[in-house]
Amino acid sequence: MYSLETKKLCKSFGALTVADDIDFRLEPGARHALIGPNGAGKTTFVNMLMGALAPSSGQILLGGEEVTRAPQSARVRRGLGRTFQITTLFRSLPVLDNVALAVAERSGLATRLWRPASAHKEVIEESLSLLAGLGLAEDAAVRVADLPYGKQRLVEIAIALGLRPKVLLLDEPAAGVPSQETEKILLSLEKLPPDIAILIIEHDMDLVFRFARRITVLVQGVVLVEGTPEEIARDKRVHDVYLGEAHA
Repeated sequence: MYSLETKKLCKSFGALTVADDIDFRLEPGARHALIGPNGAGKTTFVNMLMGALAPSSGQILLGGEEVTRAPQSARVRRGLGRTFQITTLFRSLPVLDNVALAVAERSGLATRLWRPASAHKEVIEESLSLLAGLGLAEDAAVRVADLPYGKQRLVEIAIALGLRPKVLLLDEPAAGVPSQETEKILLSLEKLPPDIAILIIEHDMDLVFRFARRITVLVQGVVLVEGTPEEIARDKRVHDVYLGEAHA
């Protein structure tokens, strides 16, 4: 059984088709990348997976159960997590409180937070453990707004992990991150729990080829090819429509 699967997934806006019969599968524990030129339909595809955008036709299955018309909240409860191209954090709160809110929500404590989320011992312990796993333990008391942008991206990953996802969608985790901080993100991604299926949507080809075990190339809403990093690197079609542009 696949952790995530789409069958003939389509999305049209009037006469404009932005996703066309996309068949896609994520195995449990997958390390998969989705790449393609600007306008390829990557964001539309991810928004359909999360339920932010309804498909025109086709199916989405999560752990073998159809969630095509399920709301975003139901998908999150079934184990689908996501980070965004632009961080969506509570910038005035400490790092620990940002993560603790997600842990409390998942644990059913959010409606009983008469005190700050981090005042609950079990929430604190789990949140600190998540931060330690991403190399952020020393930043727990720091306001998010005072962190370098690369660390803010890692906080967002910690928040997503606080929901205990079975599938994690990372939408351009290196976007806006200085090149010297990208290595920290890669090392953190490599330490994520091996049982989580991870899909990254990314333009940084060095990160993609070092992280992913399989890569899907999307062009004009259609899957051009899928394969191992070695197969994708050798594919002339990929070079013609994307890799040449990306490396340039």
